[in-house]
Amino acid sequence: MNSTKQYYAPLVCGFGAAVLSIVPGLKSITCCFLIPIAAFLSLYLEQKINKTREPISTRKAITAGLLTGLFAAVFSTFFDILLTLITHSNDFVESLYNTESFLSNYNLGVIMDETIKALRYMAADIKSSGFSLLYTVTILFSNLVTNTIFGLIGGLLGMNYLNKREIHKN
Repeated sequence: MNSTKQYYAPLVCGFGAAVLSIVPGLKSITCCFLIPIAAFLSLYLEQKINKTREPISTRKAITAGLLTGLFAAVFSTFFDILLTLITHSNDFVESLYNTESFLSNYNLGVIMDETIKALRYMAADIKSSGFSLLYTVTILFSNLVTNTIFGLIGGLLGMNYLNKREIHKN
């Protein structure tokens, strides 16, 4: 098998999940619903592309899940940053006031003051130029962690389902 061929299905499914992640109604269920489904579809598509009926190995499932999550994280971060650049606003900027009032209830002192200062700095950058490097790094890191974890889970669940389905067919 061609070594680059194994990346096609996770790339396509990760891109699809990233596109769906910018839809307002689906945005909140991206990490825990769309990413595992994308990882499952990645395994399914890879079986269809290679026309194989052999059981999916754990290594293959982990790789497909992690790659799907990785691609979804990179593309969704790109789309989020692009929309933020165009509109000079995003969910973070819109909910900053509520976040500040929520966090101020905890009276964490200096740590809270510095955190709110950093959040205001990011929001000010986004409102003025449409871009904040700190926001970009934060969103990328957050997406990488959550999407790869849920992609891994989706890959393992997909492996389990597809392998059991193959056993029942035979």
